[in-house]
Amino acid sequence: MPRSEQDARGTVWLVLRAQSGDRAALEALLAHADALLRPFAMLMLRDADAADDVLQDALLLIYRKLGTLREPRAFAAWARRIASREIFRALRGLRAHQQLHDELPPDLPDTADPPAAPDDLLPRLPSLLERVSPASRAVLALHYIDGLSLDETAAVLDLSIGTVKSRLAYGLATLRRVLAEG
Repeated sequence: MPRSEQDARGTVWLVLRAQSGDRAALEALLAHADALLRPFAMLMLRDADAADDVLQDALLLIYRKLGTLREPRAFAAWARRIASREIFRALRGLRAHQQLHDELPPDLPDTADPPAAPDDLLPRLPSLLERVSPASRAVLALHYIDGLSLDETAAVLDLSIGTVKSRLAYGLATLRRVLAEG
């Protein structure tokens, strides 16, 4: 059995045990969620303290809502969705505080294929994401770093597939400009 399949089964078992009141399973599940969500939170917020605060809120929500999760196999996507909402709530607060705004182009039609990322861009992507708007950063991180499909990314961020494609295209165009500037 492949390692990822074993990990998925282990997570399902932890979810079921935690939902039935097993405290040790709950602690292990929350530690797993923290490890799963921390890299994304750090990429999005670019501040360890802010990421810790947001993850604390997200883990609390995961704990409180765990009983509502009907499909334990969907735990990772469900936890990512909770965390992404908390991350964007924090980013909105920071933006309001710092008077920042993101300019995004209109959504692309659902049939448009997003441009492919250049091969030399992917290894440098984590360090370059700070130059991209938070909206595009989330899509780029989930798609290229976490390896989610565009449909999965749309589900996690609760966006239409057209919006995800648009933000991906906008983010890649921004990164290309940054790279061209040297």
